[in-house]
Amino acid sequence: MRLFARAMAESHPHPNPPLEGEGFGLCLPLKGRTVLSFPFKGKARMGMGLCTKRFRILTIAALAAFSLPASAQDFLPPSERVRAAIEAYAEVRAAEAGLTQARESARALNAGPHETEISVAPSRRRVDDADTASGRARYTEWEVQLSRTLRLPGKAALDKESGDHAVAAAALRQGDARHQAARNLLAAWMGWLRAEAVAAATRTRLDSLQQERASLARRLELGDAAQRELDQLDATLASAQADRQQAQADAQAQRLLLDSDFPQTPAPAHAPVLPEPAPLTGAAEDWVARIVAESHELGILEETTAQYAALARRAEAERTPDPTVGLRTFRERGGMERGVGLVLSIPLGGERRDAEARSQLAAADAVRRQTEAMRRDVTREARLAVTRAQLALSLWQAARDARAAHAASLTRQRRAYTLGEIGLAERLQAERLDADAALTELRARADAHEALLRVQVDGHALWDWEETAARQGAD
Repeated sequence: MRLFARAMAESHPHPNPPLEGEGFGLCLPLKGRTVLSFPFKGKARMGMGLCTKRFRILTIAALAAFSLPASAQDFLPPSERVRAAIEAYAEVRAAEAGLTQARESARALNAGPHETEISVAPSRRRVDDADTASGRARYTEWEVQLSRTLRLPGKAALDKESGDHAVAAAALRQGDARHQAARNLLAAWMGWLRAEAVAAATRTRLDSLQQERASLARRLELGDAAQRELDQLDATLASAQADRQQAQADAQAQRLLLDSDFPQTPAPAHAPVLPEPAPLTGAAEDWVARIVAESHELGILEETTAQYAALARRAEAERTPDPTVGLRTFRERGGMERGVGLVLSIPLGGERRDAEARSQLAAADAVRRQTEAMRRDVTREARLAVTRAQLALSLWQAARDARAAHAASLTRQRRAYTLGEIGLAERLQAERLDADAALTELRARADAHEALLRVQVDGHALWDWEETAARQGAD
């Protein structure tokens, strides 16, 4: 939600924060600019300073208007099954493992790269000119040293910062995996619905032609029809049978794809009927801003940029080496000599540390520029997705009008055939055109639904339980 508000602020600047007039609006002020306004009845004036918790909650509720109405989702699989299917998706589970890895790596960074070391050096000494009767002596000696390299102040904070950003990026990768799984599920489900709708239409047409063929054959026996009419109908019936078999094969293939990739959402025995698609709720630019704000890919690069910036500062700090301090004790000449001392070791940094620091700075700059490119690409793809949804809806409306025109024409052609004004060939041609128009409308209807739902998924208004949990928490 924070990212969405920020993107809306960037795309909807408002020069006059207070609202006046016949009604008042719910506004979300951010950095001196009005992000969103939702009109309500009544006279009021609301300035930029009224963004209290109550209004934030109302703003979240207003943003929920982007969601599809419940009636528009009746043809989709149940939400709990969708969630189970997404969580069980292999890529989502792999991303979950990646998140666990990132967390453990962050713990390792917090602990630091240094460990306590202990060294023991036992030895035996032989002296040939000892002050003994034989002139020889043997001594047992040992040396023990306990040491540890100390991480200088500031380095620990940078290690924690880079680890936190790595964990945040891994969490966003998991969210992106869920998003891609939702996209794939939507495509598989709508592909199956589209194929089933076409299969049902071809089945209905085939049944109608078979009934008419039986009626025409009976008329031919009674001498009320010509053989050429039965031949024409048989040819049309053969084409309809081929169309039916092709549509049935496509539906079976789509069902197999859906059941294989998402066994938690199996295709039901009877496909639901697709309602007429409705346009998106809200302005197109608002949807573009929301998609950009909710983009996991962009968020991943932003967190990676912050991580690399912390790593660059860490490499700069590493130019000053960490000192090693220790405690040393020894026993020599059989205990006649004993000692305890402190040990201090400081590496002398050289060209390697300077080169590593410059390398990290260059890597941070590269990731920052990649983020700029990703923002450009995400914005372009968001605009394309919203535009495709609008065009798909317009194409369906045109296909619906064309289907209505062909249906009206077919009604007139059938009446003319009954009156003997046209032959069977002309009527069958009109029926074929009507059937093609019906199939075109069915496919355009499914395409429009898929394009509109794709925008909802990309904008995290559909199948996003994290967003739902955030709204419930605000309530």
